[in-house]
Amino acid sequence: MTRTDRYRKLLIATCAVAALSMTPNPAWTADTCPAPVPNHVPEPPPPPLNLGIIKNQLRDYQTKYYNDDVTAVFSSAQKYVEQNAAGSKRPALVLDIDETSLTNWPNLAADDFGFIADGSCDVLPAAVIFITGRPDKQRDATIVNLDHAGFDGWTELRTRPDRDDRTVQKYKMEERIKVEAEPEGYTIIANVGDQQSDIDGGHGGCTFKVPNPFYFIP
Repeated sequence: MTRTDRYRKLLIATCAVAALSMTPNPAWTADTCPAPVPNHVPEPPPPPLNLGIIKNQLRDYQTKYYNDDVTAVFSSAQKYVEQNAAGSKRPALVLDIDETSLTNWPNLAADDFGFIADGSCDVLPAAVIFITGRPDKQRDATIVNLDHAGFDGWTELRTRPDRDDRTVQKYKMEERIKVEAEPEGYTIIANVGDQQSDIDGGHGGCTFKVPNPFYFIP
């Protein structure tokens, strides 16, 4: 599973800027966040719904627009971080993994949109904090994948306990609170994810949602 070179470069540039700034943090307000980036996610067809038609719509979207839509989101996030990291103490950029830092599209297509949360991944060679819904049992494999891909320098990888009854939204919110509360806590200035549950709950600075019409995680 690989990311397109275009938004890989945007991610690396964004993370590098976030990692370099160490000056005091101004008061953050939602008014300073950029507007959501428009996308080309297709509207569902009128009822009665036909699964075959919906799958064809998603394949067409992925072929024509998906990479451009994802790139636009990361371009917006990059611009925001570049403009605001210098005013933050220990700035941090929080990133989801699946369908954010990497794409599972080859698996989704091969499995006819049956999402399987497994497999190798590659992530960013920059100081960032990954908060993923992947379980602790996949942590070692994920770190091995990072090493094999040649990426280093990221700050933290936070995986989810194997037995965790919390919703994804609650788990990720509580992890972000921990990030802020660490000794000399980080200032999370931006949070990027493909699910609403990745970014809801606050404690994430400005949020940037990557389009993902392929599956939903509450």
